[in-house]
Amino acid sequence: MSEQNGLEDIVKSVELDAPIETVWEVVTTSEGVESWWMANTLEPELDNHFVLHAGPYGDSECKVTKYEPPHEFQFDWGDEWQATFKMNRLSGDKTEFTLIHAGWVKENSSIHKIMNDGWNDIIYERLPEAIKKWDKEK
Repeated sequence: MSEQNGLEDIVKSVELDAPIETVWEVVTTSEGVESWWMANTLEPELDNHFVLHAGPYGDSECKVTKYEPPHEFQFDWGDEWQATFKMNRLSGDKTEFTLIHAGWVKENSSIHKIMNDGWNDIIYERLPEAIKKWDKEK
């Protein structure tokens, strides 16, 4: 938990049955991110600004703050949040993917719970499905 924000970061990790290069492409390209998360205008390059289109929740302005292929991708999400995607090469063609969603203030504890629960479906169901499809289509 970060002392400055008072709520624990949301952290989700999953082992994916794909090489790190494939996972990197799916989680750092506009087409890839849309396949498992949401529509966006992402162009993966340090300091680039982009928009996440969250449908009824509106658009969120974002900025790429870390771009270290194929291991770490980070961006500021709106005014408060920061999302980090970490990839770790495992044995064979497997990759550990970790999401860290940081920047939580105590006043947002109800949103924190909703987002924490929502990330479960996204990281443990939708991302692995997108990875399988991506491999077949490429």
